[in-house]
Amino acid sequence: MDLQLTGKRAVVTGGSSGIGLAVADGLAAEGVDVAVVARRKEPLDAAVDQVARHGTRVLAAPADTADDDSVRGMAKQVLDELGGVDILVNAAARPAGLIPQRELADLTDDDVRIELETKLLGYLRCARALSPSMIESGWGRIVNVSGLNARQSVSVVGSVRNIAVAAMSSALADELGPKGINVSVVHPGMTVTTGTEELIASRARQQGIDEATMRARAEAGTRIGRLATAAEVADVIVFLCSPRAVAIAGDTIAAGGGARGVTYY
Repeated sequence: MDLQLTGKRAVVTGGSSGIGLAVADGLAAEGVDVAVVARRKEPLDAAVDQVARHGTRVLAAPADTADDDSVRGMAKQVLDELGGVDILVNAAARPAGLIPQRELADLTDDDVRIELETKLLGYLRCARALSPSMIESGWGRIVNVSGLNARQSVSVVGSVRNIAVAAMSSALADELGPKGINVSVVHPGMTVTTGTEELIASRARQQGIDEATMRARAEAGTRIGRLATAAEVADVIVFLCSPRAVAIAGDTIAAGGGARGVTYY
C-alpha cells in the first residue's frame, strides 16, 4: 500500500531514541522530510545521521518541550528550513517505567506536575506552535504517543498524564478535524527499546527475581506472547500520519501487543 507520504514534512519530538526515533526513521523511509526534536545534542546528531540514510531532508531541531519559548524557537527553525509542516508526532516524554512509584502518603504535587508539564503541556505547546502551518495548507496529522497506563491503575502519575493526553487529543480533533487535520493517540505498552533491558533488570532487582523471569512475566501479559518493538509501534504511527488514515480522528489506538483478559469496545 502506498501511504501517499512522499514529500510531506514532519516534526517528531523525542526523536533521538526509542519510539520517537523509530517513527522518524519510518517516516523518512516513506519519503518524508523530518525534523528530529530532542534536548541533548549528541543523541540528536546521531539520530539525524541514522534517519538521513533514506535520502530525505533531515533536520536536527534541539528543543525542550517543557519550555514554551524553546518550542516556539524550534517551530520557527523548522518552518524556515522546511517551508511548512504537515505532520507532528509528539513522543517526548519519560517512559512510564522510569516514573518513581510512590504510595499516596509520599506522593508530592511535583511528582504529578513534572509529568503534566512535560507530556500533556509539552504536546499541547507543539500542537499550538505547528498547527497553524497545517491549517494554512488545509491538511495535517497530529499523533500523540501516550501509553497503556491510561487503561491501568498501577500508577497514579502514569495514568493521569496519559488519560489527560487522550482527552486533550479528542478535543483538538473536534476543533481541527474540519480544517483537514486529524488528531489521534497511540497507546504503546512496554516496548523493546534500548532502555527496556535496563528497566527489566531494575524491576527484577526490586522484586528479588532473575531478569529472565521478569521478562517472561512482561511477555505473558501480551496476546502476541512477546513485547512489541519500537519499529512495530512506529509502523502504526506512520500509518496514522498518512492520508490513508483519514477515517481515524480523535480516537485512541492501542499498540502494545494486546492486553490479555481485557475487552475494550
